[in-house]
Amino acid sequence: MAGSLKELHSLPGVAATRDPATEGFIFQQTMFRIRDPAKSLDFYTRVLGLTLLAKLDFPDMKFSLYFLGYEEVKDIPEDAGERAVWMFRRKACLELTHNWGTESDPAFAGYHSGNSDPRGFGHIGFHVPDVSAACKRFEELGVEFQKKPDDGKMKDIAFIKDPDGYWIEILNADNARKFANWGQ
Repeated sequence: MAGSLKELHSLPGVAATRDPATEGFIFQQTMFRIRDPAKSLDFYTRVLGLTLLAKLDFPDMKFSLYFLGYEEVKDIPEDAGERAVWMFRRKACLELTHNWGTESDPAFAGYHSGNSDPRGFGHIGFHVPDVSAACKRFEELGVEFQKKPDDGKMKDIAFIKDPDGYWIEILNADNARKFANWGQ
């Protein structure tokens, strides 16, 4: 692992400086396709504490988008147009895409999570104040674990699964010093 910032920024392919043309760019969203909005919204709002920021329906194409983030409800604009502009300016939102009818289609096999062959997408991550306490709560709520904090070689992180089987890393940033040395 590159230890110093200088070493990190000298890795092949890393730009030496940020291109001024990218000023104002933000990472705005990650999108998951979901089977059942009721189950997914319950998981992300009740279990992980995200707030539903906006819902956009596309009846002609038969799908809905749900945007979630860690924002206060009182800060969300009431007007739908203003809310959409506000929401698309938030950093690191989660977009859940529901193709209508999947929730009741017995032939629907689900979506590929990226964690089985062919591998691709892996997971999203959430910082929590206390990994053990969060995982105890997740257990009480019946959340499925891929990895508990004391399992395997990588201690103090967990992986849970959402209703569609997507992996979610649960970590505490205060443990990052030891994470930086795992590959050593």
